[in-house]
Amino acid sequence: MTSAVLSADPTSTQALIRPKIISVGTAVPTHSYSQQDVLDMYAITDPRIRSVFRNSAIERRHLTLPPELPDGSRATETQGELLRKHRVSGIDMGVRAVLACLKDSEYELDDIDYLCCITTTGFLTPGFSALLIKELGLDIGTSRLDVVGMGCNAGLNGLNAVAGWASAHPGQLAMMVCVEACSAAYVLDGTMRSAVVNSLFGDGAAAAAVITDEAGLAPGPSLLRFASCIIPEAIDAMRYDWDDHQGKFSFFLDREVPYVVGAHAEEVVGRLLAGTGLRRSDIAHWVVHSGGKKVIDSVMINLGLTRHALRHTTGVLRDYGNLSSGSFLFSYGRLLEEGTIQRGEFGVLMTMGPGSTIETALLRF
Repeated sequence: MTSAVLSADPTSTQALIRPKIISVGTAVPTHSYSQQDVLDMYAITDPRIRSVFRNSAIERRHLTLPPELPDGSRATETQGELLRKHRVSGIDMGVRAVLACLKDSEYELDDIDYLCCITTTGFLTPGFSALLIKELGLDIGTSRLDVVGMGCNAGLNGLNAVAGWASAHPGQLAMMVCVEACSAAYVLDGTMRSAVVNSLFGDGAAAAAVITDEAGLAPGPSLLRFASCIIPEAIDAMRYDWDDHQGKFSFFLDREVPYVVGAHAEEVVGRLLAGTGLRRSDIAHWVVHSGGKKVIDSVMINLGLTRHALRHTTGVLRDYGNLSSGSFLFSYGRLLEEGTIQRGEFGVLMTMGPGSTIETALLRF
C-alpha cells in the first residue's frame, strides 16, 4: 500500500495552490440500449443469464454493436474487428470528451501542454495520446502518457500522474482522458463468465483538466493526496486474458470481487485520511466507481455510507452501466451539476479494479 501526499495539512492555505480539477467532460456513443433490448437482440433465452441482466441495477447502456444481418441477428466480430472498434470509437469519444471538458472553461485546445490517456478495452501502438494529439491538432510539443491495461481503477492512477505533472509545471494545463469502448471487449459465447461482463459494461469517455494555479484563482477542488491498496491474493479476481477457444481476449470477474473490495475499503480510506485530522464523517462528498450493484453495496456497508452519499455512483450505473476507468468522472460531473457543494468541503474519489486494487484521492472544494 502506498500514499502520495500533495499537501501535508489539507486544512492549511497551502492546499489552495495544489493542482485543481478545473473542468470535466464526458462522451458516449450515439446508440443506447436497455438490458431487455440486448437480451432480445442476441436472442438470449438462458434464464440464468437473463436474470443476471435483469438484476444488474442497470437500465440502459451506450454501446457500439456490430451491424444487423439480414436475418435480424448481429454479426460476430473477430478480434481484429473489435480492435478497430476500440480505435475508431475511442478516438471519436475521446475527442468529444476533451471538447466537452474545455467548453465551459477559459482554456482552449492550444492550452493543453500534457495529455494522459487511459484505456483497458484494447491495445494500440501508437496509443490514444498520439492519436488524439493528431486528431485534435494539439501542439506537437505536447507531453503525453498512455496508461494501458490497468482496468477500472486506472482513472485515479492517471489522475495521480497528471497531478504530479501539473505540480511540476505551474500554470500549464494538463488533460486526462479515459477512453473505454467496452463493447470492443465483448465475447458472446453463452457462458456465465461472459454473460456477467456483457451485462455490466458500457462505452464512454471522460476527460478532466488539471492545473496548478499559484494565484489560487482557478475554479474547482484541490487534489490534496492519493492512497492506494493492492490485494495480491486476489490478483486473478479481475483479468483480461486470451480465450483460446474463442480466439479473442476475454474479461473475467470473480464472484467474490465485491466482498474483496469492500473488505479493504476502510483500510485504504483510513490511510488516505491519516495525518490530516479528518475522519470519514468529515467527508461531505463521495464519488465511487460504478463497478456494479454488489460492489457499490459492499463499499457502502464497509464504509458506513448512506445510499444518498452514493446517489451519483448508482445513478451512473443505472444510466450507463460500468464505464470502466472513466466511471468516476461521470459521477463527479453529476455532483457538480447538482450544485450542492460548499466551499471548504472535502470529498473522496474511489476507484477499484484488477490487481485487485483500490485507488483513492482526497479533494478540498
